[in-house]
Amino acid sequence: MPTLKQQRDRILISEVRAERRRTMVREEDLDVVLVPLGLAVVAGYHLWLLYAILRHPTRTVVGLNALARKRWVAVIMANTEKNGVLAVQTLRNNIMASTVLATTAITLASVISVFIGATAGRSPASPSSSSSSSPMLVYGSKTGQVFAVKYLAISLCFMLAFVCNVQAIRLYAHASFLLGLPPEEGAAEDFAAYVARTVNRGSHAWSLGLRAFYVSLALFMWTFGPIPMLACSVLMCALLYFLDTTRDYAKGIQHVHREMSAPKDSTV
Repeated sequence: MPTLKQQRDRILISEVRAERRRTMVREEDLDVVLVPLGLAVVAGYHLWLLYAILRHPTRTVVGLNALARKRWVAVIMANTEKNGVLAVQTLRNNIMASTVLATTAITLASVISVFIGATAGRSPASPSSSSSSSPMLVYGSKTGQVFAVKYLAISLCFMLAFVCNVQAIRLYAHASFLLGLPPEEGAAEDFAAYVARTVNRGSHAWSLGLRAFYVSLALFMWTFGPIPMLACSVLMCALLYFLDTTRDYAKGIQHVHREMSAPKDSTV
């Protein structure tokens, strides 16, 4: 029969194990609560930004840049023989920027895929052993399934960034051809508006790809736990608010936009 000391040791071990189970449950609950909260903060901010762009474009940098590009296209197409080289060089710079971001996105996605493939053959006991070796670094769920979801989410963000930047390259290349075409008689204004929409669509695709990189940063912080992910999401949205909103040049852009919308007989 076990002695009194052995019984006490068994009771103590069972209490320690029960406390560990309760702690693990609390850590897993953090992932369930804080990660959706961080994603909701990012999604809510971008929904508000979309509303501001559609309703009040002159209060956002995206809306102001769209109006400025529309004005730029009108100036370029007013004299394509003189401004053709400038237009091609400008679009080429945008194509190079999109190419760099697309290459970076597909490279990072490939690296993560290789990493997941290299760690997929480990034994089921390895996630628990690796999680117990770094309890102070990651506070949250340390199961292998959760880590797989983390890497998959980051890979999806990089793939989205790749697709958006490829679309930006396609639209910029198409716009470079359109800017060199002479408009038909009586349809110059409509043709300029179509070219401006093409250029703006390319810029919007590039912006979406850049936003995917921003979201991937918050998901990368999730690998260190749900608390850093939530903090990164809130801080990122606060910084993006100051980068996405402006009122300094709103009056000037509005004045230029009114000039572009003026009747043709008021100009020479």
